[in-house]
Amino acid sequence: MRVHAVAQTWRAPVFCLESAAVEHDLPLVGEPREIHLVSVDGKTWRQGDVHVHGWREERPVTAVGGLRVATLEDTTTDLCRVLPPAFALAVADAALRRMAADGDGFDILAHGAGQPNRRGLRQLAWVRARATPLAESSGESVSRAVIEWLGFDPPDLQHEFRYEGATDRSDFYWPAARIIGESDGYGKYDADNPATMKAHFIREKQREDRLRRYERGFARWDWGDAMRGAPLGTKLHAAGLTASRHANRTMLATLASHPRSFPRTRGNAANPTT
Repeated sequence: MRVHAVAQTWRAPVFCLESAAVEHDLPLVGEPREIHLVSVDGKTWRQGDVHVHGWREERPVTAVGGLRVATLEDTTTDLCRVLPPAFALAVADAALRRMAADGDGFDILAHGAGQPNRRGLRQLAWVRARATPLAESSGESVSRAVIEWLGFDPPDLQHEFRYEGATDRSDFYWPAARIIGESDGYGKYDADNPATMKAHFIREKQREDRLRRYERGFARWDWGDAMRGAPLGTKLHAAGLTASRHANRTMLATLASHPRSFPRTRGNAANPTT
């Protein structure tokens, strides 16, 4: 609503960063502090909560939802320079997933290295090494980063199992340990339709029971577990998974700080806005 308010009150604005991301339907964690625009004269300035950026290079502009915004590639690259790393990975995964559906893709590090802005190239390299269109939600993307920082080996994504005449798929799977991991996103449950929600829970319970009969361990966690880090590690340990290296406390600490968004409240554990 804030982006569209600026669109109604400013003359021909071009949105970038988080403000372009909401139009591209990229995931953002929390409520961004500022509305971001591209300067028409190359100068950087602020007015209230509107931040106008003067880029040093000519940038392409595209139209999304009737608004003029930075391209998906530029928006993804710009955000991955400045967001906390786990949230940057969620943005990159979502962009790659969108592009893969259209038969496209892009190299985020090469794209960023071709721009005059030298900020965040090391983080772009970190994101490029991990980003994948296989991650189906922000919860999966953030969980993957946390799993790495807790010292666990990387899992296979979207692994398929064929048991009892059924084909099931898991978010995460460690084949050597035969342990399954699931990142719950409660938005997939249709609370407005109790019958549909009940049927989904029944199918999910049957699926989980079937997988438990054949695999050695099963861990299930939610967004809050991933954001706190330790609860996710506890659930993986309980399922039988052993960390192969020490936890990276420095990277885990980045989950607690998001200077580009308003502070989170205890009642809203920073679920992604998309």
